[in-house]
Amino acid sequence: MSGVPASAAGGHHRPAAAVRPAGLWNIANILTMVRLLLVPAFVLLMLHNGGYDPAWRSFAWAAFAVAMITDLFDGHLARRYNLVTDFGKIADPIADKAIMGAALICLSALSDLSWWVTGVILFREIGITLMRFWVIKHGVIPASRGGKMKTLAQGTAVGMYILALTGPLATLRFWVMAVAVALTVLTGLDYVRQAVVLRRAGLAAERERAERESVG
Repeated sequence: MSGVPASAAGGHHRPAAAVRPAGLWNIANILTMVRLLLVPAFVLLMLHNGGYDPAWRSFAWAAFAVAMITDLFDGHLARRYNLVTDFGKIADPIADKAIMGAALICLSALSDLSWWVTGVILFREIGITLMRFWVIKHGVIPASRGGKMKTLAQGTAVGMYILALTGPLATLRFWVMAVAVALTVLTGLDYVRQAVVLRRAGLAAERERAERESVG
């Protein structure tokens, strides 16, 4: 070794390999597209033959279950394998809200679920989505354990209502839905609190930065 830096000795640093942006047709986006396509399929199966046929309700449940499973995997795959795309950022939350909203509206239209329950859940989900855009310039609020529990409770409760259950199972699904509604409200309020704190911190940082620039 000469002890001379490589740059001085005429050596060359190898540039860091550029990370290629993920293409549209990757596994995460394909799963999201599948979930979007399952929405009209679910509605057709759910409302077939008047909406009260146990067999068709089972098929609708299968479509709903597949949609929920793809929801678990597409985001994880996108983050783990650097498959995040602008399409995925927009389509993934839309697909999530679409399948859940379709299920809730169908259940309420068939008088299986009170409209106020559907209203509370949809109001929360749509409101939080809009709030994400409100604070996105200042940062992203990570998914909390409560939010994950809410998603699990909602999916389980709605899935149980889609099936033509009777007896003790019909009673159980009522309580599962009650837990889901409670978690929906509580996590929604917590998200609002976090969003307000994040926005205030972001605005304060912007003002401080503007003051430093004006002084400089």
